[in-house]
Amino acid sequence: MSWGTELWDQFDSLDKHTQWGIDFLERYAKFVKERIEIEQNYAKQLRNLVKKYCPKRSSKDEEPRFTSCVAFFNILNELNDYAGQREVVAEEMAHRVYGELMRYAHDLKTERKMHLQEGRKAQQYLDMCWKQMDNSKKKFERECREAEKAQQSYERLDNDTNATKADVEKAKQQLNLRTHMADENKNEYAAQLQNFNGEQHKHFYVVIPQIYKQLQEMDERRTIKLSECYRGFADSERKVIPIISKCLEGMILAAKSVDERRDSQMVVDSFKSGFEPPGDFPFEDYSQHIYRTISDGTISASKQESGKMDAKTTVGKAKGKLWLFGKKPKGPALEDFSHLPPEQRRKKLQQRIDELNRELQKESDQKDALNKMKDVYEKNPQMGDPGSLQPKLAETMNNIDRLRMEIHKNEAWLSEVEGKTGGRGDRRHSSDINHLVTQGRESPEGSYTDDANQEVRGPPQQHGHHSEFDDEFEDDDPLPAIGHCKAIYPFDGHNEGTLAMKEGEVLYIIEEDKGDGWTRARRQNGEEGYVPTSYIDVTLEKNSKVLALRRSSL
Repeated sequence: MSWGTELWDQFDSLDKHTQWGIDFLERYAKFVKERIEIEQNYAKQLRNLVKKYCPKRSSKDEEPRFTSCVAFFNILNELNDYAGQREVVAEEMAHRVYGELMRYAHDLKTERKMHLQEGRKAQQYLDMCWKQMDNSKKKFERECREAEKAQQSYERLDNDTNATKADVEKAKQQLNLRTHMADENKNEYAAQLQNFNGEQHKHFYVVIPQIYKQLQEMDERRTIKLSECYRGFADSERKVIPIISKCLEGMILAAKSVDERRDSQMVVDSFKSGFEPPGDFPFEDYSQHIYRTISDGTISASKQESGKMDAKTTVGKAKGKLWLFGKKPKGPALEDFSHLPPEQRRKKLQQRIDELNRELQKESDQKDALNKMKDVYEKNPQMGDPGSLQPKLAETMNNIDRLRMEIHKNEAWLSEVEGKTGGRGDRRHSSDINHLVTQGRESPEGSYTDDANQEVRGPPQQHGHHSEFDDEFEDDDPLPAIGHCKAIYPFDGHNEGTLAMKEGEVLYIIEEDKGDGWTRARRQNGEEGYVPTSYIDVTLEKNSKVLALRRSSL
């Protein structure tokens, strides 16, 4: 099947068909371009989505790495890789399909234009041959008519008896001339006709088939190119399918990695304070001060006053209120993390020690490298001056000493916390004859108060209370109780004038805190001394002021 033999008379139709083929090619190229833009926008939106939801960690407050969070972050990473594969698809389509289509469309237009120009030239040449043949034919026809007229004129004169011999001879000569010219035009017409027939045969059997064959090959190449582009369009997507499958598999593995038990344990590790639950409240015997007041016999009106007044007024913790069951302190963070609960403090200290050890290792490696470089410079002075490394070595040694001191200091704090945390299991319930005492909360450092910078100060005898303390302890008549307190934490009481107490122990208050952080207390056996106000829960009687006035008057 050939266009040259089957479509020899369809030049205009082939012209329109080849133009439609190029238009279709360009339309498909436009389709590919829009698909590329869609892929690029899709990849861009995916990357923006990943960027929006990616964690923005801070070195000061890093988000806990729960398995559900880690899985989501892994899914975001896989989605980012998936977006990259969409960009690869767009680039492959742009290079292999769209770019190739545009170049081929340009070449196709040039080739089509050339073939059509050759066809038009062949047609114009055939038309010119036809015109020459037609002109010679018309001229031959005209000369034949003129010859017929000349013959008719000669025959009329020859048969006319009145015509002269000269007229007859002239008509004969005219006839011979017209006959000769008719013969010449006949020969010219025959030659032109033969030439036209030859050119026409050549046109329709050689030239036009050749041109149409080239147009046919051009159109078939266009069809093949479209087929290749269709395949390349699909291959661009198929090439990334294995990587996209891996991305999806990574998302599935991330989903499978979620461990609810581990997340629950991480919640415990993140928020565990290290405190123990509070124990039972003790029985508070309000009759003790009544009996003691009766035994003192100082002022008789005290019975009436105590009878008119209510039993007590709870003041609460005088100072150093723990934030375990209240709000956290708003003070600045301390270097030793003493503003944190014991368990969290231990973790922070351990993290800091690990970081300091890593920094120490880096500094040690740098020192070793500098020493090696110094040895090389000493052996090969042309490579450098060994003295130029001395400042850097000195700085590195200072850093190492500083880091070792920091590590030692933090290890001391850590040992303190671990010692207190380890000693919790050895605590026992304290009991008293008239009071029910149970295990309380763990004793932290002195800075576990609302005031993060508060420190346990020395006993009051250091501020001028020593002589008064001794005098009162030497007094045979004990001071009346103005309230009672419960020990929240144990206190060793090694300093002179202090009173040791166990956690949960109940004591009598005989003198309030005067602003120095110490409260004077007494056991039931009569032993008296000062205890830290922040270590006890104080409850004063309403008539405490009256009792205090009595004591001061005495």
